[in-house]
Amino acid sequence: MRRALTYTVREVVPYINWIYYFHAWGMEPRFATIAGIHDCPSCRAGWIASFDMNDRAKAQEAVKLYQEAVEQLNLWADKPLCHAQFLLADAYSDGDDIIIAGKRIPFLRQQHAGSSGYTLCLSDFVAPCRDLAAEADTIANRIGVFAASINPKPSSINSEAPDLSKSPEPNTLTHSLLADRLAEATAEKMHEEVRKHYWGYAKDEQLTMPELHAERFQGIRPAVGYPSLPDQSINFLIDELLRFEDIGISLSEHGAMRPHSSVSGFMFGHPQAHYFSVGAIGEDQLHDYSLRRGLSADALRNFLVSNL
Repeated sequence: MRRALTYTVREVVPYINWIYYFHAWGMEPRFATIAGIHDCPSCRAGWIASFDMNDRAKAQEAVKLYQEAVEQLNLWADKPLCHAQFLLADAYSDGDDIIIAGKRIPFLRQQHAGSSGYTLCLSDFVAPCRDLAAEADTIANRIGVFAASINPKPSSINSEAPDLSKSPEPNTLTHSLLADRLAEATAEKMHEEVRKHYWGYAKDEQLTMPELHAERFQGIRPAVGYPSLPDQSINFLIDELLRFEDIGISLSEHGAMRPHSSVSGFMFGHPQAHYFSVGAIGEDQLHDYSLRRGLSADALRNFLVSNL
C-alpha cells in the first residue's frame, strides 16, 4: 500500500510537541506548558505567577514566543503545506538487514547491550524469512516507510503560500522553527492514521495528545538521524522506495533533505519495538556495514562521525 497525504496547517497544529519548539529557544520543558494555558490575559498572568521570581522574566518571554508562533500558525492555518507519504510493504529480516519489497536495507546493531540486556538492531522487530509462514498476516512481517515535509508544492498550493523550504529574512527564525515542528507533527499525524486505519493494527487506539507525545502507542517511528538510525545516507535507499520528489523533497549529495523541514524513516508495529541508541561501533562493524551498504568505510565515516 502506498499513499500520499496532504494536510492543512490547521489539521496538523494539534500534533505539535511544543517542548521541542521551546528547547530550540534554549528553554526548559516546563516553559512549554504555556501551550496548554487558556488564551486570556488572566490565565497567562496566573501561569507566569506560578513560577519562582527568578524565572518569571523567562516565563514572560515564553508567553511572547508562543503568541508570535500562534499568530504565524493562524496566518498559515488553511494552507495545505503539510505533506506526507508512506509505503506499507511485506518485509523480512536477514541478519541486520531488512528486505522491503525486494530491496535490502542494512541497519546497524549495538555493540554494547543497553537497558534491555540485548544488543539491538531495528531488524530485530521484523520476522526473519524462515518465520514468515508462522508469522503470516501479522505485524511482524510488515514495515512502513515514510517521509513528511513542509513544502508549498506548486501543483497544490497557490503562489501566495510562504516558501518554508528557505528561511531568509524577513521570515525569521520563528518561521524556520515552526516549519520543523510542523514536519514532525505531520509525521505524527500520519503515523496515527497508519496505526489506526491504513495498517490498522491499533484500530481501537484512543490516546490523548500528551499520550501521543509520550509515545504510549504500539510500535515506533524511528527517523533518519535518530540514535537507532544514525546513517543519513539511508535516505538514498528510502528515496528509491518512496520517490521523495512526489512530495517536493530532494536530496543533497550527502543525503540531506531539502526542504530542511522534512523527516523520513521507518514504521515498526511489533509490540516489543522500542527506541534505542546504536552508540559506538568498532572498525569490525564499520567494515561489515560498508560491505552490506556497498559503500567504502571511508565514505561511511562521514555519516557515522558520532558513532565512531
